[in-house]
Amino acid sequence: MSNLSSERILSVLREEIKNYRPAGEAARQGAVLRCGDGVATVYGLPQAMYGELVTFETGQAGMVLNLGEKDMGVLLLGSEEGVREGTHVTCAGEPVSVPVGEAMLGRVLDGLGRPIDGKGEIKTAERRPVENKAPGVVTREEVNVPMQTGILAIDAMFPIGRGQRELIIGDRQTGKTAIAVDAILNQKGQDMICIYVAIGQKASTVAKIVGTLERHGAMDYSVVVSATASDPAPLQYIAPYTGAALGEYFMDQGKDVLIVYDDLSKHAQAYRAISLLLHRPPGREAYPGDVFYLHSRLLERACRRSKEYGGGSMTALPIIETLAGDISAYIPTNVISITDGQIFLESSLFFSGQRPAVNVGLSVSRVGGKAQTKAMKSVAGTLRVDLAQYREMEAFAQFSSDLDEATKSMLAYGKSLYDLLKQPLYHPMSLSKEVVLLWAAGQKLLQDIPAEKLEAFKDGLMDHLAQHAPGVLEAIHETKKLDEATEAALREAVTGYLAGWAS
Repeated sequence: MSNLSSERILSVLREEIKNYRPAGEAARQGAVLRCGDGVATVYGLPQAMYGELVTFETGQAGMVLNLGEKDMGVLLLGSEEGVREGTHVTCAGEPVSVPVGEAMLGRVLDGLGRPIDGKGEIKTAERRPVENKAPGVVTREEVNVPMQTGILAIDAMFPIGRGQRELIIGDRQTGKTAIAVDAILNQKGQDMICIYVAIGQKASTVAKIVGTLERHGAMDYSVVVSATASDPAPLQYIAPYTGAALGEYFMDQGKDVLIVYDDLSKHAQAYRAISLLLHRPPGREAYPGDVFYLHSRLLERACRRSKEYGGGSMTALPIIETLAGDISAYIPTNVISITDGQIFLESSLFFSGQRPAVNVGLSVSRVGGKAQTKAMKSVAGTLRVDLAQYREMEAFAQFSSDLDEATKSMLAYGKSLYDLLKQPLYHPMSLSKEVVLLWAAGQKLLQDIPAEKLEAFKDGLMDHLAQHAPGVLEAIHETKKLDEATEAALREAVTGYLAGWAS
């Protein structure tokens, strides 16, 4: 009898030991050791994972970013008020996520997707993690659908396709943000969702951009995520990932998305500040060793999905600020190697009045003609070479006063091309207008028009075509081609307008 009872007791004990689980609350609770500058060191929480959401007893949220043997580094996603040594911290058991949904359109959000525009709460039930694995190669489609920016110099020479990552790089105050905003304005009626992520910008600058988008009716299809210079480094760090999560929500629904990161230089600086506070070893220019991964895992999320996986796309326009035009610095070279090309804006061109100040030699699109319509490809074929020849010849001609007629003709043609590419701020062009102007320039019909009158000539020409040859513009817009019949009608209309202009 005693043997039987002892066996029963042993079996019960074995079952209890087998099914034993430590109290969840005790295992999922830790305490703050120290806190400062947006970073807290927390003791305990052995089950915590990288990127996991934690909650402080004050109600503040945090994100696990460092995992040590006995403690961990946590980013405070908000104010440090009330967080001090001994404050209890609890694991949420889920990654940091942000709200997503159609209700976000037309709104201005902070780095965690919370509204800051004073228009009330955003009602959406769905959330997505800020960190997400980039789509695999199998799920991707070739980038061959144009994403028109409305900027003649870019659409003609450095075309951007839907799903591409094209870097905008240059010194401060050279028009980088203006190119991105123009690209957003040009998406009106193009069935494209636009997301503008401001990182480390002045709040007044972001307010001006939002005002511009509202005036042009672009906020109807846009979202602005703002982590300004006055926000703590953790919010500046997380803001672009919040924008990417929001973009992926729309991409997964089969929609096309354009996302602008303005700018990733300040994003890298915020991450450097966080890393040094977490006592990570500094490397080149005091950046941590994983700063390349910081941007690669962000930009790799931009792609064009194949039809089997939804068919949506996310086009990324990251912005990088250089110092004295040095594109060989650490962060610029990192992002250049991640992206599919770059648009380099040159200070000397900008201050000479060439705006957008695109440097033809250092700018490139690795997608190239695949992201151009047939009409654009047919009229922009030699433009880049002609401009490069002009820049070289112009430098040579400075040392010579006696030039032959062929050289003078080349210089006049090159100058007319540069004048043609000048474009007023926030005035993106339609595809048909770009094709018409490039065709006229290629036929050397614009050489004799003074630079100060060229803008009025372009507007007058488009008005003339709209009144007397509307079929030409419609044919280019609908077919995206410039066939013989359309070209003949275009030649007749442009020649007639030039005759009237000259008289």
